Amino acid sequence: MAKVVTLGEIMLRLSTPGHERFVQSKSFDVCYGGGEANVAVSLAHYGHDAYFISKLPNNDIGESALKVLRAEKVNVDYVARGGNRVGIYYLESGSALRASKVIYDRANSAISEALLSDFQLEKALKGASVFHFSGITPALSDNCAKLVQKACKIAKKLGILVSCDLNYRKKLWSKEKARSVMIPLMNYVDICIGNEEDAESCLGYKPNSDVVGGKTDASGYKDIFLRMKNDFNFKIVASTLRESFSASHNGWKALMYDGEKFYESKRYDINPIVDRVGAGDSFSGGLIHGLLTYEDKQIALEFAVAASALKHTIPGDFNHVSVDEVVNLMNGDGSGRVVR
Repeated sequence: MAKVVTLGEIMLRLSTPGHERFVQSKSFDVCYGGGEANVAVSLAHYGHDAYFISKLPNNDIGESALKVLRAEKVNVDYVARGGNRVGIYYLESGSALRASKVIYDRANSAISEALLSDFQLEKALKGASVFHFSGITPALSDNCAKLVQKACKIAKKLGILVSCDLNYRKKLWSKEKARSVMIPLMNYVDICIGNEEDAESCLGYKPNSDVVGGKTDASGYKDIFLRMKNDFNFKIVASTLRESFSASHNGWKALMYDGEKFYESKRYDINPIVDRVGAGDSFSGGLIHGLLTYEDKQIALEFAVAASALKHTIPGDFNHVSVDEVVNLMNGDGSGRVVR
């Protein structure tokens, strides 16, 4: 298996029990998560040598986050220590007609205030096959944007594939700021992942789709995939296609382009959804594994979509599934019967 390095923020997640609203809940369920940390956990579960680079405060909460990652077999040797706080996000899980809600409390987190001198990027990246980041990390601060750019430059110098999940978050920055940072970073990227909203917000590409109406036409993506490939010379462009019928019921599939052929995955009808947070990260982790493992890109895409479909059934940010479980779903076993 391969060495894969991710860079980003791990946060403390405080979610209301069940589907309670913030105003009625008297307690929170606690776990940890965050885009690149979620990807690292998925890859560790698939047997890869997964490294996570970040910065966490030298206190009990920072240590707790590291303990969780170590328990998931993620290497944290290059997590810097210092700063004052771990970022927090609050989650209210929606149901049926009521959408989920996220409130961020991550300003002045340790990673957002980190400096380049806090990290041993070249040492951490040495020997890696893939370096992965998301659009969330450069959105945290100008320092984080510089950190991501430096890591990308080192990765390209070392011949490492660079993977990016565009992951636009409007609560962190504007479209204008996102484009000013993300478009230059795309010159380092080999594998570009993002849904229809991310592609528009970060790069200015608009597919022909009606996400709010629960309609996604794969043909509407082909034109922007071609344009993205031509503009940035990506090796792979991939997007999940989510049909949002309600907070509890989604259709789920994906499309990928490798410069020669378009690949469309099978579609999964996910109803009811247990927890959709981290689904995009589970797709990224699944796609990286698939591309590193299978020569057939259709199989690689099917692995990613099956893995991320399963994530919708698991509480928390992390995708606690094995390769065998994903392959079983790929091969048509979605019955949910008890395994004895």
